Amino acid sequence: MTKPSLPPAAVRRQAEDTVHPASGAAWRAVFAFPNPVNEYAARITAGLVVVLAVATLLTGWGWGLVILAAGFWLRVLFGPRISPLALLSVKVLAPRIGHAKLVAGPPKRFAQGIGAALTSAAVVLFFIGYQPAAWLLLALLIVAASLEAFVGFCLGCAIFGFLQRRGLIPADICEACNNITLRST
Repeated sequence: MTKPSLPPAAVRRQAEDTVHPASGAAWRAVFAFPNPVNEYAARITAGLVVVLAVATLLTGWGWGLVILAAGFWLRVLFGPRISPLALLSVKVLAPRIGHAKLVAGPPKRFAQGIGAALTSAAVVLFFIGYQPAAWLLLALLIVAASLEAFVGFCLGCAIFGFLQRRGLIPADICEACNNITLRST
């Protein structure tokens, strides 16, 4: 009987840990993102982003953009471990729902990356004097986060899937995204 083969990314990580045992695993732990993630926690985080983004848009407070961008970067780089909005969602609000609906983590991380890019661009535009363009980007973010929070449609996840099907994101980044038998119903 043959031993099941590991996906290429797992083989690469295993090789890195063998060559550099202290550095590879340690750095991956610092920048870990959960997989799977609780769909309800992700939707609650998106709802909190909507509240903060709408408040920022209504008040015209540019530093709200900075806070949003910092939150997205914290979630992209470190998962929910140090992001205040994600911690509130994961540790306090989502457990009140009672059960978790687990979904693949990589598409959610990709979506957070899109949020980080949008809010970072909005910060730059705001502080160099192009406030209308910054507010337009924030409005786009509000639409995407609202779809996630209130409808359960993750636009960033859909983009991730599209790019993965086109081969632009390697298949081994998200095995569950490729393999219909691994998906939960």
